Amino acid sequence: MFVWITIFTYFSIPPELQKRVLLWGVVGAILMRAVLIYLGALLIQQFSWVFYIFGLFLVFTGVKMFVFTGKKTDLGENVLLRWLRGHVPLTMTLHGEQFAVREGAKWVFTPMFLVLVLVEVSDLIFALDSIPAIFAVTGDPFIVFTANTFAILGLRAMYFLLADIAERFHLIGYGLAVIVALVGVKMLLMDAYKVPILWLLATVAVILAVSIVASLVTPRPRSR
Repeated sequence: MFVWITIFTYFSIPPELQKRVLLWGVVGAILMRAVLIYLGALLIQQFSWVFYIFGLFLVFTGVKMFVFTGKKTDLGENVLLRWLRGHVPLTMTLHGEQFAVREGAKWVFTPMFLVLVLVEVSDLIFALDSIPAIFAVTGDPFIVFTANTFAILGLRAMYFLLADIAERFHLIGYGLAVIVALVGVKMLLMDAYKVPILWLLATVAVILAVSIVASLVTPRPRSR
């Protein structure tokens, strides 16, 4: 959600136009997750050691998230965005909800298209984190897919509810980083010690609650 806010703010997309981007973003995210979940389940069935790869990936991702949380980023330096600007015909003028318009004899893409591409790529990146994390809880592909689908649909609804106050939760990124790393550690230790799922879920809830409360009682730094 914080990534979406950053993208929409950078391109100055008004709230009434954000709904269409998020609608197609949700569709793309569900399709991508269906493919990734199928491939993940197939790999796990054929190669049990893939769990350790997932675990190492989650630990690495958690540490990276913790280090970079709160750091100011310049979306204009994004490699994909710079490539699109250099290779795709664009207009920097919004044309309502249109992703592409005709200018003279050629078609050009609008900022809405750039936003959609960045949203879809961010969904793909987060899928690479979330899917291994859910496989740490259950190996049933159907449960993994439905859990991801409901999470995506819920996130879209929460975005419009929490977008205006999301900046207040400036420490939640640290909590999410700890959770991701914790799930990775659980996967790495699955043969040595089986962590009870209820304990893991309770720990996740406590970490989220602490990060939210800490965000509310701690002033957000003006610059990082």
